[in-house]
Amino acid sequence: MPTVQVLDATGKQAGTLELRPDVFGAEIKTPLLHQAVVRELADRRVGTHDTKGRSEVSGGGKKPWKQKGTGRARQGSIRATQWKGGGKPFGPTPRSYDKALPRQMRREALREAIGAALADDRLRVVESVSSDGKTKALLTGLGQLGLKTVPTLVVVAALGAALLRASRNVAWLTVEDPAHVSVYQLLHARQVVFERAALKALEEALASS
Repeated sequence: MPTVQVLDATGKQAGTLELRPDVFGAEIKTPLLHQAVVRELADRRVGTHDTKGRSEVSGGGKKPWKQKGTGRARQGSIRATQWKGGGKPFGPTPRSYDKALPRQMRREALREAIGAALADDRLRVVESVSSDGKTKALLTGLGQLGLKTVPTLVVVAALGAALLRASRNVAWLTVEDPAHVSVYQLLHARQVVFERAALKALEEALASS
């Protein structure tokens, strides 16, 4: 059964937490994690890119010159694709990049991502992460846990306004709650910090699937 140490606010050991092996002891399948990350990053794309084709560019209703007798190549419109200012051939149009992934596969990928963080010794558990809304105080508290200024994910049981305000100006820090933590966030972070309550809530959610 996987076991992790629980730290207090000063970074000292305050106990241990036993984790369910059926949730956090899952076999790590790289193809599934890759599929989950590709889906998540694709879903972030808004797909609003657009270019105008020949039929959408204004003007060009008149034939530039007559068909024969000029010695020049025949042309039907100055808005054809070969003309400057003409329509763009095969350009991008608005589309959705959403990718489907079954619910069971998404949950399995989340289990494996947490298991990978445990296996790599990137995951730490603390009793609580509190904040008075001040960035300096938050960074001081994280520093006492031995964290470095590298991509870090902090998962708290309840994401309050004060913690959001304190963390939003820290480029290397991401704060999330258990209901919204993602596979990409867990794999991208070089340090993962869970509140005890947040980890237990996520464990219950993943065990019931």
